[in-house]
Amino acid sequence: MSPINLISAILIAIGSAFMFLGALGLIRFPDFYTRTHAIGKCDTMGQLFIIVGCTIYEGLSFISIKLVLITLFYLFSIPAATHAIVKAAFYTGVKVWKKGDERM
Repeated sequence: MSPINLISAILIAIGSAFMFLGALGLIRFPDFYTRTHAIGKCDTMGQLFIIVGCTIYEGLSFISIKLVLITLFYLFSIPAATHAIVKAAFYTGVKVWKKGDERM
């Protein structure tokens, strides 16, 4: 296995681990806000690692330029969308979980 393939595989594995941890946080955390935080952070990092791994695997080509543009789009759009969703939930009155409350 060449070093480029190894680096790509490691980055894709790290990205997959982030995605798995985000899904686990979505299941385990008690309320909407903490779940959204977990999935927003882990989804962004997971997708970035996976796409960077694919870009390194592909090498310098037109496809890698497209992958870099997709990465930049994810980097700006996912955190903004997560913020907008949480802000809308706050303004509509979604309650924050407190210790001792029943999980939602």
